Amino acid sequence: MEKREVFKGLSGRNAPDCFARLRTPCYVIDEERLKENGRILASVAEHTGCRILLAQKAFANYAFYPLLAPYLAGTEASGLYEARLGAEEMPAKEVHVFCAAYREDEFAELLKYADHIVFNSVGQLKTFGPAAKAAGRSVGLRINPECSTQEGHALYDPCAPGSRLGVTRKAWNREMTGELSDLLDGLHFHTLCEQDADALETTLEAVEAGFGDVLPRMKWLNMGGGHHITRADYDRPRLEKLIRRAQEQWQVQVYLEPGEAVALNAGYLVTDVLDVVENAGIRTAVLDASAACHMPDVIEMPYTPPLMNGETDKEKPFTYRLAGPTCLAGDVIGEYGFDREIRIGDRLVFGDMAIYTTCKNNTFNGMPLPDIHALHADGSCTKLTAFGYGDFKKRL
Repeated sequence: MEKREVFKGLSGRNAPDCFARLRTPCYVIDEERLKENGRILASVAEHTGCRILLAQKAFANYAFYPLLAPYLAGTEASGLYEARLGAEEMPAKEVHVFCAAYREDEFAELLKYADHIVFNSVGQLKTFGPAAKAAGRSVGLRINPECSTQEGHALYDPCAPGSRLGVTRKAWNREMTGELSDLLDGLHFHTLCEQDADALETTLEAVEAGFGDVLPRMKWLNMGGGHHITRADYDRPRLEKLIRRAQEQWQVQVYLEPGEAVALNAGYLVTDVLDVVENAGIRTAVLDASAACHMPDVIEMPYTPPLMNGETDKEKPFTYRLAGPTCLAGDVIGEYGFDREIRIGDRLVFGDMAIYTTCKNNTFNGMPLPDIHALHADGSCTKLTAFGYGDFKKRL
């Protein structure tokens, strides 16, 4: 992803000065970038008739739901709490839920919030499907087309060998009955991760090969997430062609549920340099932001996040390893090149920090939860949270 696209929302602004009064570490969510992403998604929906949902697993900062609601059909949830959040904070919109396995003691409450319930196995469909149908909910089943289009991201590949996610055609043939099939209104697949429309086209071919005989009996098809629709170089015409083809061929309503695309490049993590140390010729700037606590995907994915005024190519004259303040030796964000030496007190700004950050952060080592700010069109910021010691303590 081009760096100029990541920091497009800060064009014409001196970010360290713009965020000078903010206590670090903190997240800053860019309202104008959210709106821009929303307009792009809404255009795809308008051109095709598909419905696009916010996958809350990637972005669940509900203070921005009123801003996003005009562009989206609703929310997608991974369980009870997310379903309730979507129903409460984006009212009058659809709430879709998928969970790898539902709890019996939560299911009745879940039905209060959900419009669509997607099951992960024929066994779960058999156990909970009749109750969902009786409650008037639209019932779906996640399928596994056994088509991997990712490389190097096995942790995020639902089609990896041995995956617990989705029903393969072999399992369908072995376990599905006519009575259970009659419960179904739709099928769901989710196979992509930060990918373009070419990967979706490959996946749809596998879906047709495996479940093409089933789809004409369905009312809807949910193509899941992982579509980087709002990325500048994403092939949206190709996506729209695929959506229209699926809807016409199988006479289904198509849903997409991207999370990253909704908040792509719409957030920043602002941090200060606390110390600079050197060992074996490696200079490390210790920040008040932690990869382990505040940007866990840096370690899990892994990846090196974009940094304003810092380059990952290391061709700059000064190279530093940026790391967090925790006791975890691997709490390392990455190595960057700079035009000048890094000094204690310098303020740094990481980009694309709206997604998989605030919804995944933690208080390991007693690290404070970073506050969250809204960045308005005029460059001003509004603090949305007031985290402190109590938030750390009550989780324990």
